[in-house]
Amino acid sequence: MPVDAWILRDLTQRPAKEAWRILIDETVSVMSKPLAEGNASDEIMKRDREIGGLDHFLSSVGWDLWYEFGRVVERTSDRLRKWWNEPYDAKAILILDGLSLRELPLLLKGAEEHGFDVHFSDASASELPGETSEFARALGFSFRSQLQNKGGRSDYFPDVRTESVDFPWSDCARLVDASKNWIFWHHWPDDKIHESSGAGHGLVDVTQDAEANFESDDFWEFAGRLATGRRLVITSDHGYAFTGHFSDSDSGVGGFLKEKFSSGRNSQDDKEIAPYAPPVALRMEGISGSRLMVLGRRKWKSQGGYPVLTHGGLSLLEVLSPFVELSQSEAGK
Repeated sequence: MPVDAWILRDLTQRPAKEAWRILIDETVSVMSKPLAEGNASDEIMKRDREIGGLDHFLSSVGWDLWYEFGRVVERTSDRLRKWWNEPYDAKAILILDGLSLRELPLLLKGAEEHGFDVHFSDASASELPGETSEFARALGFSFRSQLQNKGGRSDYFPDVRTESVDFPWSDCARLVDASKNWIFWHHWPDDKIHESSGAGHGLVDVTQDAEANFESDDFWEFAGRLATGRRLVITSDHGYAFTGHFSDSDSGVGGFLKEKFSSGRNSQDDKEIAPYAPPVALRMEGISGSRLMVLGRRKWKSQGGYPVLTHGGLSLLEVLSPFVELSQSEAGK
């Protein structure tokens, strides 16, 4: 969808830090509005298309803004480390693996209906590339699995109890003990995203699943256990791309992208990228070094079909994560 003229003017005239703040604010504004009752899938699909206008800007005339992304946009890992030093008596972080801004209105609605106060709702940046292992390392853990069975140790988060599972919410609630500080990394919705990544309904399936989970008493009982006596942040390691709205690349560009990325969104390929203008991939620096990443909403013909849901490239809903601070309201306790 076309981008408002005033936004385009500001994006091309303002410094990179201000331009990225405009892009994030506009993305959060579009994606976080309350959803019409009984129409979540259609509305989220429509919003995804709307963000496509911003992605088109960032992969055409504004592509160089990506080189400033890691410098001027606060990463989720940095924000969590900063938040950990806030003067709350006790804290908890719930990482929902792969949660994107598409699901933010469902999360906010569920929180309100289950007696939580929302103190802060925004978006922050994933690592580059937006992958689980990169985020774990940025938090000071070797891998996500290190958090399992209370085994996580990080210099950034001292005196914290950790867990990482894919259990039902009711079982997760029973794992939360009276330890002062918690980091709990749950594998949902990423498991559902990968399950729905082939041909089929894709985003509709994930949206319906998210709606059911964020309406469920079991999820909010679990969140309530984490929030009992603690200030709680819910966030994610990365978002994801819905490629059903992506453009098919022509044979030349498509062949290049297939050679470099197969059916993925980033690569460790150390060769020079093809001289396309504007570029179709950018080499970006991350915590684990340099990676070549697909730029924008591009897909290509791939054996077995290009995934409908995927992550690890450079588009707004892949690299932005919700960051929501909650507590239990007195009325909801």
